[in-house]
Amino acid sequence: MNFFFIFATIILITMHGAVGLRIIPFLNLNNNVKIITWCVIAVLGALPIIPIILRSKGYEEKFVDWFSWAGYISLGFFALTFLAVITKDLVYFALGLISKFSSGYSQETIDPQRREFIQKLLSIGIITTTGASTLKGLYNARKGPTIMKENIAINNLHKDMGGLKIAQISDLHVGPTIKKGYVESVVNEVNELNPDIIAITGDMVDGSVNYLAPHVEPLKDLHANIGTFFVTGNHEYYSGVDQWLDKTDQLGFTNLLDSHEIIKKGYGEITLGGVTDYRSSTIKSSHKSDAKLAFDNAPENIPKILLAHQPWSIYNAHEAGADLQLSGHTHGGQFWPFVYPVRWANPYTAGLHDHDGTLIYVNRGTGYWGPPLRLGVESEITLITLNTKKQNSLSS
Repeated sequence: MNFFFIFATIILITMHGAVGLRIIPFLNLNNNVKIITWCVIAVLGALPIIPIILRSKGYEEKFVDWFSWAGYISLGFFALTFLAVITKDLVYFALGLISKFSSGYSQETIDPQRREFIQKLLSIGIITTTGASTLKGLYNARKGPTIMKENIAINNLHKDMGGLKIAQISDLHVGPTIKKGYVESVVNEVNELNPDIIAITGDMVDGSVNYLAPHVEPLKDLHANIGTFFVTGNHEYYSGVDQWLDKTDQLGFTNLLDSHEIIKKGYGEITLGGVTDYRSSTIKSSHKSDAKLAFDNAPENIPKILLAHQPWSIYNAHEAGADLQLSGHTHGGQFWPFVYPVRWANPYTAGLHDHDGTLIYVNRGTGYWGPPLRLGVESEITLITLNTKKQNSLSS
C-alpha cells in the first residue's frame, strides 16, 4: 500500500505539474492569479488520493464520496490535458526538427509576439477541448450500459441448449460514485432481456459490506430462468472477500469458487464453471485460481463454459478444456487513449476472440472505475446466445 501511495503521488505531481508549467505561462495571468491558479492545481492534484487514504483508514462516509467525485473528475480532466500538452510539445519538437534539417531552413527567428499569441491560443484550445471531453466522458459513463449482443457457437452443444441466453455483468464497481440508482437501472435492463443465466464476472464492489450493502441490495431482484452465478474479481479481495461472498449468498447468487454447476435445458447440458480472480492467492492463499479444479469431475462429453474475471485465465481455461470463457477486468480501456496500455497489459481487451479453439468474450465493464469517464469505449451488459452453428462474430 505504501508503494501505491508513493507511485500515485509521483504520477499526480508529474501530471499536474506538467499541465501547470505548459499552460499557465501562456495565459498572460498576473502574479496573484498565477499563485491562486497553482494553489488550485495543487489542491486538485491531492483530491484523488485523499478519499483513498480516508477509506484505507476505515472512513466510508458520504463526505468521502464527494471527495471522490471531485477528485476523480479532476483526475480525468488533468489526464486528458496532460496527454494533450505532451502531444502538442511532441508535434512542436518534430516540426522544429523538420524545419532545422530541411533545405529551406533559415536562421531567422519567429516573431516572439506571434509565438506567444499562438501558444496562448493553443493553451486555451487544449483546456476547452479537454474540458468538453471530460463532460462528454462523464455523460457517457453515467448514462448507463449498452446492451451488446453476441451469438456464439459452441462445439457439441445439444440442440435443446440452442438459444440459451446468458446475460453477463462485469466490473459494476458499486462504490464511491456508483450507488443504488445506477444498480437499479442495470437490474431493470438485465431483467428485460429475460436471460436463462446471469453471469457476474467480478469487481461488483469497491468498498465494505457494511457501507455498500444498501446499494447492492437491488441485485437481489435480478431474475434468470435458471440462476445467477458469481465469481470474484480483484476488487472483492481489496474489500473483504469473505464478507462479500456471504452477501452474494444472501442476494441469491451461486458463488463459483473453482467449482462448477451442471446446467440443464430439456435433454441438453453444459458445465458452467467459475474460478477465483487470477491473482487472488496473493491476498487469500486458499483462493488459488484453478480452472482444472473448477471442472474437476465434470462430464467430458458436454460443453464447458468458464467464468473468470481476468482474461489472463484463458491459458488455464484452455488447458482445462473450456469451450468458452467469459471475462471482464479490462473495461475495454475505459477511455481513449488508455485503450492502448490496457491492450499491452492483457491478452484480450474487449469482445469475442478465438484462443487456440477456446473462445473468450471480454466484457467492457458494466460500470467504471476511478474517473467517471467513458470516451470511445461504451459500458456494457452482454447478452450471449449460444447456438450450434458457426456464427461467431470475432472482434479485433
